[in-house]
Amino acid sequence: MNNAASQWHNPLRSPDDKRLPQIAGPSGMVIFGVTGDLARKKLLPAIYDLANRGLLPGGFTLVGYGRRDWTQADFQAYVREAIDAGARTSFHDNVWQRLAEGLQFVKGNFDDDAAFDTLAETLKRSDAERGTAGNWAYYLSVPPEFFADVVHQLDRSGMAHAGENEWRRVIIEKPFGHDVESARELNEIVGAVFDEQSVFRIDHYLGKETVQNILALRFANQLFEPFWNSHYIDHVQITMAEDIGLGGRASYYDGIGAARDVIQNHLIQLLALVAMEEPTSFSPAQLRAEKLKVLRATTAVGPFSDTTARGQYTAGWQGSQHVVGLREEEGFDPESTTETYAACTLEIASRRWAGVPFYMRTGKRLGRRVTEIALVFKNPPYQPFTNGQTDLLNQNAVVIRIQPDEGVLMRFGSKVPGPGMELRDVNMDFHYSEAFTEQSPEAYERLILDALLDESSLFPTNAEVERSWEILDPVLEYWAEHGAPDDYEAGTWGPASADAMLARVGRAWRRP
Repeated sequence: MNNAASQWHNPLRSPDDKRLPQIAGPSGMVIFGVTGDLARKKLLPAIYDLANRGLLPGGFTLVGYGRRDWTQADFQAYVREAIDAGARTSFHDNVWQRLAEGLQFVKGNFDDDAAFDTLAETLKRSDAERGTAGNWAYYLSVPPEFFADVVHQLDRSGMAHAGENEWRRVIIEKPFGHDVESARELNEIVGAVFDEQSVFRIDHYLGKETVQNILALRFANQLFEPFWNSHYIDHVQITMAEDIGLGGRASYYDGIGAARDVIQNHLIQLLALVAMEEPTSFSPAQLRAEKLKVLRATTAVGPFSDTTARGQYTAGWQGSQHVVGLREEEGFDPESTTETYAACTLEIASRRWAGVPFYMRTGKRLGRRVTEIALVFKNPPYQPFTNGQTDLLNQNAVVIRIQPDEGVLMRFGSKVPGPGMELRDVNMDFHYSEAFTEQSPEAYERLILDALLDESSLFPTNAEVERSWEILDPVLEYWAEHGAPDDYEAGTWGPASADAMLARVGRAWRRP
């Protein structure tokens, strides 16, 4: 197949002009697992929002594949309900009617030859009747254990094979395995049928506007580059904290844990964007090359007894609500050793970052929901100041807030007004919501559109996925051999061992 030859471009617009979003060319999408939570809460509303923004082709066709005995009308009602619950843009009946005309549903299991043959006929009919032109994206919104079945059936039925000037792409949701060996096996399964350039691995964090703004912050401004290195930066903290528990997600989460669920993909990808060198362009090849260089230079710092921490939440107060602990959540094993809090220390063996620790942490039932990257500066010598004048100062910091209050904060010291010389921390604060009137698109909108456009910059390659596991696997193996995670009370900021992890080297976690 030749993706480049099949890419559609507006003849009135240069393909290098990225100021406005491009419109997808003739195409359709099949969602496997369309009745699941991800499709209902994220994918279907995102597809409507893309249609409402005028970014999908007029004949766009969406085919749902699942085990329910649904008619086309049943599927239309289901999609409409999902849109009403989750769409970010206003509902317009004319947009809905155009989208609804292209909704199809095929019933079947993932190992059902007859059902996949029916699906193949449905796609051929759409090519003839709706102008999808043989261009199809297959979204695998299913657990990894079904990837092999779906990919095999796409191969057997011919749906994975594109004709001349056609394309086929597969979009895969995480988790990409549970360690480096399983990730390689998964990549081999998919790679046996689809070329690497046709595989789009979803990390929804890379679709967030504030994550993409890291590239603008770093490479469009002269202000930050001089101090973005080990001469000035003491350490970096990357945090993803959630205030929710795991009720209802036992079957997915138990046995996976916080490190596999978040650090291996989201946080290590954030590290790569913060630490990478400037690419010669933002083309997928150049951007991925610089990210991979950083990841290959990144390792976990030991001894892990001192440089890592893990925990499991117990009952406590989340705001004004008393909540149960993990082992009391419905569906969890009362003896579960799955961590809901994970922290580790990484280092990058490069001239820019030598000696700068990168502290990663994530957890459920923490003090508040926040994702941020904090670059914490070394202290100046304070030579002109006498004892006591700088006691209230913390280290300077640049904080990139990913969610929920998207923006950038700079913390530095300033003199307190008055006749004396006393210094205190102050903040310069940029908020997206205050600086721009445009609404940021939801991450899945951006990623679905990019997959239809063959724009792969925001999708990790198989090499990135495997390298991320290589970084984290030694920590996971150590934890597996050293008992249960430490307890921490719901509504707090994690176990005492996490605070001790930084206190040993004279540092402390930020309290966002």
